[in-house]
Amino acid sequence: MVVERSARIPAAQAVPAVPAVPAVPADPDVQGHRRLTGLGPTFGAGIVTALVGFTSSFAVVIAGLRAVGATERQAASGLLILSVLMGVAGIVFSVRHRMPISIAWSTPGAALLVSVGAGRAHAGHGGAGGYREALGAFAVAGLLTVVTGFSRSLTSWIARIPAPISAAMLAGVIAPICLESAQASVRLPRLALPAVAVWVVLGRFAKRWAVPASLATAFAGLALDPATGGHLTGGLLPTLTATTPRLDIGTLISLALPLYLVTMASQNLAGIAVMRGHGYEPPIREVLMGTGAATTLGAPFGGIAINFAAITAALAASPDAHRDPNRRWIAATTAGALYVLLGLGAAAATALLIAAPPLLIEGVAGLALLPALAGALTTALNDPRYREAATAAFVTTASGITVAGVGAAFWGLAVGLGLLGVARFRATAKPAGT
Repeated sequence: MVVERSARIPAAQAVPAVPAVPAVPADPDVQGHRRLTGLGPTFGAGIVTALVGFTSSFAVVIAGLRAVGATERQAASGLLILSVLMGVAGIVFSVRHRMPISIAWSTPGAALLVSVGAGRAHAGHGGAGGYREALGAFAVAGLLTVVTGFSRSLTSWIARIPAPISAAMLAGVIAPICLESAQASVRLPRLALPAVAVWVVLGRFAKRWAVPASLATAFAGLALDPATGGHLTGGLLPTLTATTPRLDIGTLISLALPLYLVTMASQNLAGIAVMRGHGYEPPIREVLMGTGAATTLGAPFGGIAINFAAITAALAASPDAHRDPNRRWIAATTAGALYVLLGLGAAAATALLIAAPPLLIEGVAGLALLPALAGALTTALNDPRYREAATAAFVTTASGITVAGVGAAFWGLAVGLGLLGVARFRATAKPAGT
């Protein structure tokens, strides 16, 4: 056979081997270019994460700070410090652990400020004094988060709060703001209806850009409307404004504790779940202690709270950011750097928002919170065992009541847990066979 004959050819008669071509040293510039090209989608995911995270909810942050008495400069300072803190924290944690650890401000916490501010206004409080008390509540909420990072038992205690009850409290906080979208559509149709229309259309074809485009439409209408345009006030350069916090027991109960709980339940726990869902085990205790300490340090400058990102975390941690999970941390790092840059425009963003009618901005903020409201209501009412207690918690929180200086979010949580406890006691005490 041909194969056998070929196998017996003497070595001296063997066909000479083709001389090996000397290896050409790899061009470092070419290799670097290929690496950067491969990371294009990763950088893109980081940019989208930051743009969506910032533009979709910064109006809620400004509305919340203004609701508790912040001036324009103080609100701009709060937006700036939040952007810088969450950007730096995201970079540090992501680089240190090579994980896409996305950090965000507490959007539910900002929404809580709107409801608490409305409740305090009805009770005759608020103003500059109310703002200083709110800063004290921010600092204490940060300290509670630090303690939670130190204490595994406290973390487990927070996790044991039934999800339907905490979701009902969150829904009660968000619902009044979402109602402003309908109010703005009726009372400011020239400005609000185009924004709503853009939100509806992009919600069908490019959902992540629906709220930013809606806000841009509202700003464009504001600039073209002769009745409201041309009223920008204040400086447009980024500045930090420090204010001494004040501790008030009523505000700590009505704001600090609900801010801590709503941030832990709807942001931190949700963000941890998102990361685990994408195959990561984040350094929970380290991040809780770090973000809690940053929240406390940023409180005098108007910082509400920073925490694990929930919604935007999925953008940086998903396979769309990079096929290799070990490279996705670059997306979160890119987002962190862009957050810092976006924070430099905090003064201009605040000036634009304050030039607009408050109802318009709250209406756009309501559009941003509609998905969160839908998710919270679904969680709150899905399980029949919790439905009655969750409904009571939602109604109490949404009512905006203030009792003994304590706001509705605390009472909503207390009512929900109380009714749930009564129902369980009745079920336990019910005689067998009845």
